[in-house]
Amino acid sequence: MTEKKLLILNSQQIQQKIDRIAYQILEDNFDEQEIMIAGILPRGNIIAQRIKAILDEKAPFKSRLLTINIDKESSSLKATTDFDVEECRDKVIILVDDVLNSGKTLAYGLGVFLNVPLKKIRSVILIDRNHKSFPVITDFSGIALSTVIKDHVDVRLNEPDEADAVYLV
Repeated sequence: MTEKKLLILNSQQIQQKIDRIAYQILEDNFDEQEIMIAGILPRGNIIAQRIKAILDEKAPFKSRLLTINIDKESSSLKATTDFDVEECRDKVIILVDDVLNSGKTLAYGLGVFLNVPLKKIRSVILIDRNHKSFPVITDFSGIALSTVIKDHVDVRLNEPDEADAVYLV
């Protein structure tokens, strides 16, 4: 039996969503000196890199890329970072992931910053599936997608010999 895939976003549409999100972040943080863009591995980090590239070109402020690796199978917060969380004190954090399903990954990503006073934290999600079981909200999203729980959203970014795309499987 072949797997049916429905194309939700093609490469150009993904880039348009990322461009729009970057401009929304710029508008929300225009008076800042520096913002921290924290991408959740693997694909949230790719999106964060792309947002940072746009902001580096257009924004009057500096942006710094942070990487968060979350154990998504764990029932408690287990995360590693490539930065000292204290460096985020009194800064703006932009937390980035590819798909918001239950909200667990985003909640764990927020948990990384719980013990540090922040200026503000915003969330970026490329695909919001509207199946939240955690009290999280998306500040900037590419697209809200109403799906049934058994559906799977497959985000393909930076794959060898394959264009960026988002599929509903």
